[in-house]
Amino acid sequence: MESVLIVGVGFMGGSFALALKKRNFRGKIYGYDINPESIKKALGLGIVDEGTTDINEVKRYNPSLVMLSSPVRTFPDIARKLSSLLPSATITDQGSVKGKLVYELEDILGGRYVGGHPIAGTEKSGVEHSVPDLYEGKKVILTPTERTDPRRLKLVEELWKKVGGVIEHMSPELHDYVFGAVSHLPHAVAFALVDVLIRMSKKGVDLFRYPGGGFKDFTRIAKSDPVMWRDIFLANKENVLLAIDTFTESLSHLRKLIEEEREEELTDFLREVKTKRMEID
Repeated sequence: MESVLIVGVGFMGGSFALALKKRNFRGKIYGYDINPESIKKALGLGIVDEGTTDINEVKRYNPSLVMLSSPVRTFPDIARKLSSLLPSATITDQGSVKGKLVYELEDILGGRYVGGHPIAGTEKSGVEHSVPDLYEGKKVILTPTERTDPRRLKLVEELWKKVGGVIEHMSPELHDYVFGAVSHLPHAVAFALVDVLIRMSKKGVDLFRYPGGGFKDFTRIAKSDPVMWRDIFLANKENVLLAIDTFTESLSHLRKLIEEEREEELTDFLREVKTKRMEID
């Protein structure tokens, strides 16, 4: 592969660029972002070799592959622009929503689009926080369809393996169901839990002075980029709402056990959940 264009030079885009550089990628790495400061930082840190805030400039770069790393709701508009600017490039992404978005991007780009989602990241944002080992040993979900070009799929698979990713395939629909529950719901709950403290802080009582380690650990992900998560929640609306409704039912059940002081059932509930949680580690 001769060169890569990163669209959206933030934490994820920067980490992908650094991961390639650490593993001796010999091609050029270009960056495109609407934020001049992001490009300036990426160039200063040596994360990209060249960068621009003018999308028309990417035609001059003529990259072999494009990695979309901007907020997911920007993908269709960017894809429409890239479809004519870079008619032969393989285009993939790091977005955590697939579903209908995959089919929309295929309508624009055809079989040269390969849906991807690395199960990696932190609550930090900004290219200055990029890390080269972000994907090492992490699952990378690819969502090929009948329209996906097998040659381009293999290219994307090899690229992710190069940076340490472990490939797994899912349908776009299954992907959004799974990650609506295991990723998008926890972020929604974390944001809501911090809002609880905002609402329950009264005059003279600032609850944010007293959080312990448990609250801080649980709500760490509420420090994530609001724009990115707004787009994820809206793009995967159906599955996020399903997960929130299911969570609400579970919380209501727990509330009832506490309200009615059903000690034995409450203990059984907590024990069952603890046992299941321990299977993850």
